[in-house]
Amino acid sequence: MSEPVLEVKNLSAHYITHGFLGKQTRKQVLDDVSFTVYQGEILGLVGESGCGKSTLSKAILGLHTDYEGEIIHHTERPQMVFQDPFGSLNPAKTIEWIVEEPLRAYGKYGKAERHERVMDMLRRVGLGEQFADRKPRELSGGQRQRVGIAVALIQRPRFIIADEPVSALDVTIQAQILELLLELREELDLSYLFISHDLNVIRQISDRVMVMNEGKIVEQGKPEEVFSSPKTDYAKKLISASLI
Repeated sequence: MSEPVLEVKNLSAHYITHGFLGKQTRKQVLDDVSFTVYQGEILGLVGESGCGKSTLSKAILGLHTDYEGEIIHHTERPQMVFQDPFGSLNPAKTIEWIVEEPLRAYGKYGKAERHERVMDMLRRVGLGEQFADRKPRELSGGQRQRVGIAVALIQRPRFIIADEPVSALDVTIQAQILELLLELREELDLSYLFISHDLNVIRQISDRVMVMNEGKIVEQGKPEEVFSSPKTDYAKKLISASLI
């Protein structure tokens, strides 16, 4: 077994909700979640909307802190690839400016080196230098997702959280982005936590799969095991629904 890049141990997370007359309630969203992501693997996380997937990713990224348990990073903090990057891409800026921004914030590289790194990353994600001067509105959905991937990778992290990264794309473009993520894993020695509600996508890309329901990991294993012989009623129902 390769080295772990992330360990999550007995994680239980909560949100504060405001009810009638401002009364506060502390609602549990994650319940005793434990798993490990190993170097070079793609760990798929599948579950219906509202099951706790996004809260889990926010906790790992340090964006949600109301939890008990342990989150142990064995590399630098992961970067995120979002479902629809359009909302996070500054519409007034060029693609080069957007991809370069994390490097400017980091402050380590000079202008010439930043430019070279951005051009290299645009080539890696299949866009090329001709896209550097374009604005987000000039790109298709698939091209914008490639920019989002470039932004996530420009600081060369070892671990990526991909949160529904292809669900906003049509099937043909989905396949292209999944293939790109697989290629980048090999080129850059990446590991992914790949989050989706689409079992077919999870089946295609994952080395291992976790099924989440109501904040709990109810099943995990290799895709062929989970999909062909699910052990829990929830996983059976989820898989059956995906075959309709």
